Order: sequence, then C-alpha cells, then structure tokens
Amino acid sequence: MAYQNIAAALSPQDIQEIKAALQTVQQKLPFLVTLSPEERRKVVKMGDKSLAFVNNSVTAAQSNREILPATFDVEELVRDYQLAAALTELLTSIQQLSEQVDDTLMAVGSEAMTSSLTVYDYVKTASKKTPGLKTVAEQLGERFKAIKGRPTKAASGS
Repeated sequence: MAYQNIAAALSPQDIQEIKAALQTVQQKLPFLVTLSPEERRKVVKMGDKSLAFVNNSVTAAQSNREILPATFDVEELVRDYQLAAALTELLTSIQQLSEQVDDTLMAVGSEAMTSSLTVYDYVKTASKKTPGLKTVAEQLGERFKAIKGRPTKAASGS
C-alpha cells in the first residue's frame, strides 16, 4: 500500500524522550558486545534453524549429563540458550522498528527532495529576471556540481 504524504513533527522534547527510552534499553542490556569484522567472520553463527538445534542440545545435555565431561557447564549452556532466544525476540522487534524508521526517513526525505527540486527550478528560472536570486540559484546548484563532474555509468563503461 502506498503511503500518504507524511505530515508529522518531532518536538525537541519528543526526541529527548525517545533518546532516553533508547538509553534505558541499552542500560537493560549492559552485556552487549561489539565484534570486530574479523571476530564476526570467525564466530560460529546461530541462525533461526540453529536455535532449534541448540534447544534440542540443551534438552539432551540436561537429560544426559553423565555422558558429558565434568567440566562441561550445562547451566551455562542453558543460560546462553535462554539469552539467545530472548535476544532473538528483541531483535525482531528492533529490526521492525528500524525498518519503519528507515522507510519513513526515505519517504519523507523523498518528499523534501522533490519539493526542494521544485524550489530550485523556480529559483533558477526567476534568477534570470529577479535581482538577488542568482546567488541563491548558485548556492542551490552547488548540490549538483559534484554529480556533473562524475563520469556517467555509460561513459565510464560500468
């Protein structure tokens, strides 16, 4: 379904409250880590299908402790699984919110750019006859100078 024109605003207080809520979320997750690109490559990944595998291995470990080495910490496995399941649930909600924010930003950005291009066209046209608008037209035109200097895909063979 196509979206309607977005007519909304966030007050400075709204922004501060949203940031405070996000900070609260971060405070509730003090154990979060940041992996380097190399660490991300090296760790064993657990996807949706693997979550069921881990759940089954937890059950197997709890039911058959005698086959595991004494040093194997079944309770740690259970805690890791429970945290992974909880984080998976949270991540789904966070990703949905992120996607909505991203889509809304894209839509409202498009609205702003489309309107700004219209303003630029009018300013360029009016600058030919209206004193003082030439500088404004040049200032607005700065946004397109770098684009004009770049070779086009067809010209560069890409």
